[in-house]
Amino acid sequence: MRELLAVDIGGTFTDLVAFDPVDGRLTTAKALTTRLEPASGVLDAVRVGEVTLSTAAAFVHGTTVVANAAIERKGARTALVTTAGFRDVLEIARTNRPDMYNFRYHKPKPFVPRGLRFEVRERLARDGTIALPLETGDLDPIIAACRAERVEAIAVCFLHSYANPDHEIIAAQVLRQHLPDVIVTASHEISRQWREYERTSTTVLNAYVQPAVSSYLSALETALRANGFRGELSIMQSSGGTTTPAIARARPITLLESGPVAGVAGAARIGQALGEPNLVSLDIGGTTAKCSLVEAYQLRITTDYRLEATPISAGYPVQVPTVDIVEIGSGGGSLVRLEANGALRVGPESAGADPGPACYGRGATQPTLTDAALLAGWLSPNFLLGGQLKVYPERARAAYTKLGEALGMSAEDAAVGALRLANANTIGALRLVSIQRGHDPRDFALVVHGGGGPMHAALLARELRFKKVIVPRAPGVFSAWGMLLVEQRADFVRTRVETVGGLSEMSRLIGEMKGEAAHVFGSDGLRYELAADMRYFGQEHTVRVPLAEVESPDAAAEAFHAAHFRRYRFDLRGKPVEFVNFHLSAYRPSPHPGIRRMDDARRAQTVTPKSSRRAHFDSDGWCDTPIYERDDLPVGFEAAGPLIVEEPTSTTPVPPGMRLRVDDFGNLQIFLDTDFAD
Repeated sequence: MRELLAVDIGGTFTDLVAFDPVDGRLTTAKALTTRLEPASGVLDAVRVGEVTLSTAAAFVHGTTVVANAAIERKGARTALVTTAGFRDVLEIARTNRPDMYNFRYHKPKPFVPRGLRFEVRERLARDGTIALPLETGDLDPIIAACRAERVEAIAVCFLHSYANPDHEIIAAQVLRQHLPDVIVTASHEISRQWREYERTSTTVLNAYVQPAVSSYLSALETALRANGFRGELSIMQSSGGTTTPAIARARPITLLESGPVAGVAGAARIGQALGEPNLVSLDIGGTTAKCSLVEAYQLRITTDYRLEATPISAGYPVQVPTVDIVEIGSGGGSLVRLEANGALRVGPESAGADPGPACYGRGATQPTLTDAALLAGWLSPNFLLGGQLKVYPERARAAYTKLGEALGMSAEDAAVGALRLANANTIGALRLVSIQRGHDPRDFALVVHGGGGPMHAALLARELRFKKVIVPRAPGVFSAWGMLLVEQRADFVRTRVETVGGLSEMSRLIGEMKGEAAHVFGSDGLRYELAADMRYFGQEHTVRVPLAEVESPDAAAEAFHAAHFRRYRFDLRGKPVEFVNFHLSAYRPSPHPGIRRMDDARRAQTVTPKSSRRAHFDSDGWCDTPIYERDDLPVGFEAAGPLIVEEPTSTTPVPPGMRLRVDDFGNLQIFLDTDFAD
């Protein structure tokens, strides 16, 4: 067995990458996502790629099952067991709200109705000492009620159990003993971090999606084994690492953003190979556009992620390590329409895989961004998925003709307008992760992937003046490729609020978390990363600071001052500094292909365009544009725009005034002509 496989399920396509570490051969494939039976879509991608599962040594999987179950409200009937007096924590949530001037604002509806939220008598102090012992007799009527209400999952979350989980352990044991068919999640198994509402929300969400994820992973394992797979199966997590199916079943909330995060992790690996420490990753797929910032080769990790957060809704907090991603509803399948006030709107609704864009010829009549790209000349009607997917330009034209008539313009002009609006929306997301957080895009490279990322990249980079664009090999399946580039990872956290100086307590907590890591992975060959959430005395929120295990108090404080200054452009060096949370990430090395240099045997080869067509490049208008096949471009190839590079998984337009170069790793790099350097 030798091949390394990865499959990423997206909203429109299921992507496969297979890498043979012996001969360096890379196989890619795309299949339409089957929403009702996602495991079938995985096998469809395997068949399209003509991959033999019996020869695979490893299989890494990114799934949307968690997000879909939560967003579509198709999870389990869930109950909450909590400390007496805290039944309504989910309802109360936080008093701050994003839409502060809306007097009709409604907080997000809890995933557990009030009738299934139960209280028991127990109480811990904030340091974990027992103020009131657990009354286990209070669980008897709860067990009876859960049976009567046909509850499928129970979340147990007691006050201050992050400091002492003993009461939760006892309660969970009793519930599991008397309700063996009900899945029980205790908060200390998910997060040992304070903030009662956030911890409760996370525990409830984990319980809510757990039956669906467990069923899906069982179906996937059965299907893979039935088709000959005997290697190691890993599941991509939102933290940027992989985990085992057993841990994924127990902590499915850690898979919430598993697919998108893999692309960011892959972008960071490309940065390491190219010596580009600062990157912005942009993934435009069939349904959404997602961007994330990488600084000094490091992913930005947060434990303050929120499901379904919008400018007018606080969403649902998820208190597990998640790569910080900004997401908007603007992908290739995003629907383009007129609002009642006559304004043009792109997304967030999507045509998905079925029926898909109008040009797919499956009965859809509403225009999408893919239809617009076809009419603008960015896409070839004969080369989607390398010619495997037949499209019908006349149906795209019919969809935009109707929209254009309402706007008083041609179908082509309406399509160009839709692409401009989509770019404006994406620029807003890119500004949010860069400029609005104090970063200058001119210091960052833009790594683009997904089927739509390379199509929009050059115009976006020109607008925001990114230093360069990097289009990796097989960008349309890059999230799957990124899954092969990461290690297994487990994350642990402890809350201890204390002034910097108490390093004996810090050492004890680190040792405790390392013991948990050894229980998960075994102790051999593990690599650790330590960080602390720190703040000035009197502050409410914190700044995450990487720490060395032997950090002195003065060095830890100095690292915090510097991090605070980078984030907020000021520091308060005379003020006491506090530790709040300690984070330990444990990594187990996994076999991965790395980023390899390309064979430069064809470096001197002369390349001519395979064809040409008219294409529209925003302010440059319509241009006669040469078309190149990416596989024909050797290392060192250079050309000035306008041009278009086609490949099976994506298309890269380069407008006038910008220049393309193929680097030593086979990436396409795009620069403004004025910034181009040898």
